[in-house]
Amino acid sequence: MDSLRLQRTAKTGSAAQACIECIDQSHLTGVVTQRSPLFTVVDLIKRLESDQRTRGQFWKINDGAPELATGTAISAWPLWFSEPARNDERPLFYMTQSATSAHLSMLTSQTGQRGIILNDIESSPSRWAKGAHPWLPLWLASNRHCIPFDPATGDEARAILAGALDELYVQGAPGFCYMTLHDETGDGVVCDRTQAFLGMYRVNPPTPHAQQVRLLGAGLMLREVQAAAQMLHDDWGITAEVWSCPSYTKLAREAERESRRKRLLRGEAPRTSHLQDCLGDSKTPVVAVTGYAEFVAAQLAAHVRGPFTALGADSLEPRQRLDRHWIAITALRELANIEQISTLLVSNALNRYRLV
Repeated sequence: MDSLRLQRTAKTGSAAQACIECIDQSHLTGVVTQRSPLFTVVDLIKRLESDQRTRGQFWKINDGAPELATGTAISAWPLWFSEPARNDERPLFYMTQSATSAHLSMLTSQTGQRGIILNDIESSPSRWAKGAHPWLPLWLASNRHCIPFDPATGDEARAILAGALDELYVQGAPGFCYMTLHDETGDGVVCDRTQAFLGMYRVNPPTPHAQQVRLLGAGLMLREVQAAAQMLHDDWGITAEVWSCPSYTKLAREAERESRRKRLLRGEAPRTSHLQDCLGDSKTPVVAVTGYAEFVAAQLAAHVRGPFTALGADSLEPRQRLDRHWIAITALRELANIEQISTLLVSNALNRYRLV
């Protein structure tokens, strides 16, 4: 996998730990938490460049810059020829605007499929969902060397950045981390920084009434999911549980791994995945929403106990846009399918939201 044969040393881990401490300190010193993922990541890297503890302790590549800046910015190509660099790996931040899997595959090959890839394409004009060619999310989901994330907020991006540094460079896990970064400001989501890197965390607090449906959202679609939950409550008296899922792929892979391990268990204590820890064995219907194609969220289907529906950019007719109204309608249909509500209510909702 690592064609560069990068060597992890004690300095690799200590450099990553210094970066994590700097990132954590930025959270404690009152940095605005509702900034966008893109702004947050760019700001954090600038802080790492200026902090005496981390200056010169990591590599940064920015292939979108007109020319290389001073400081920690480098080109990927010297890694192929610099034996001292290869023998003393440092945390790598690769800032790019890669809209295709071909370009992303090329740049990760240059770095030996290591580092933290920070892709700023979602805010650029594009005919593709989230600015990504349809093959790109497929490549991310199928590439076992890659852990892909779609953060909804700046706080999520901060938590994922710290988690990736720990997993890749402190613990020494193989592969690389990928984040797509949008530039929309946050809307009050309180991030569970411990669970965000694990793939999901609950957004709304528990209510006295048992939830009737669970809504999962990633990236910018999380705000539509939250709005749909509010509509279900205000318009139809239905309680929805809302979860942010920065990585459907990470959740599905871990659940698949634990399921396979359970089948092969030989006297060992069983373990549960983070997905199961969050959702348990409940039969409550689940609607998972992504801004990518539907298959990204559908990766969870085999590991959810209750009725499951995935929604994505390709779930509707070409002229229809996936938004809070369609999410609410889908939740109502799921409840009607298990006879918790009348099908007449679904028809009323379609008329009310002018979707027919």
